[in-house]
Amino acid sequence: MAMNLVHDSDGLPRIILVEPRGSTVEVLLYGGQVISWKNERREELLFMSSKAVRKPPKAIRGGLPICFPQFGNFGSLEQHGFARNRLWELDPNPSPLSPINNQSSVDLILKSTEEDLKTWPRNFELRLRISLSACKLTLIPRVRNMDNKAFSFTFAMRNYLSVSDISLMERERFTEQADAITFDGEVDRVYLSTPTKIAIIDHEKKRTFVLRKEGFPDAVVWNPWDKKAKALPDLGDEDYKTMLCVDSAAIESPIVLKPCEEWKGRQELSTVSSSYFSGQLDPRKVLRGGY
Repeated sequence: MAMNLVHDSDGLPRIILVEPRGSTVEVLLYGGQVISWKNERREELLFMSSKAVRKPPKAIRGGLPICFPQFGNFGSLEQHGFARNRLWELDPNPSPLSPINNQSSVDLILKSTEEDLKTWPRNFELRLRISLSACKLTLIPRVRNMDNKAFSFTFAMRNYLSVSDISLMERERFTEQADAITFDGEVDRVYLSTPTKIAIIDHEKKRTFVLRKEGFPDAVVWNPWDKKAKALPDLGDEDYKTMLCVDSAAIESPIVLKPCEEWKGRQELSTVSSSYFSGQLDPRKVLRGGY
């Protein structure tokens, strides 16, 4: 499958993945970050802030940023760790993973630098495989302890999903497992020991995102709403209406690795068209493939 490396005018090299039916993914080496995922109809599935700053050392608000080795401010490092604002490389020796037909993929790697060791003195290798197939985007992160002592970390894959106007409550209901979460203000919640499958149902667009995750026992749901959006310099005042973050995360119990040990996670985002009657849709049928 096709993979192209492009150098943009902003100086940030990006990789474009294309699969046979026409869907595409764009990945920046800066942050190892997916910044675009379009389906075969060229519809953008991910949110990107209208005021996103694509200039190091700022993190880019939107897409799928990697939060490592710390999520949020649960630690002494910068918010969400440093992986999302470091320059990654193409992995010359990718981990052996089972190939899948009709998919396009790229393997990236981030290694600890002397500068990072000053603030987080742990020697590591973080690998990331990004794979695109029809209606599906899969990310497989792997962290290896290259140090001579054990270390621990937290990890999250932040998913900025593009949704229809989230402020129109009579039209929207986003569903996680069997419980409906509706939005009428800022939401910033960590859910512990969550199911391996989560459905995010957008009635207006008649589209459902299905998030499948392994190695990520927790989940985070975030929308800043209007007041917080205006306080964030890299987020447009009205941007909160068309975004929803639902993250795969390992937060409550940090991951511990002994020397030479490796942790692997997996996240699969897929989309299905969802029809509904009277604005209702059973999430259990979505997760079982009933729609």
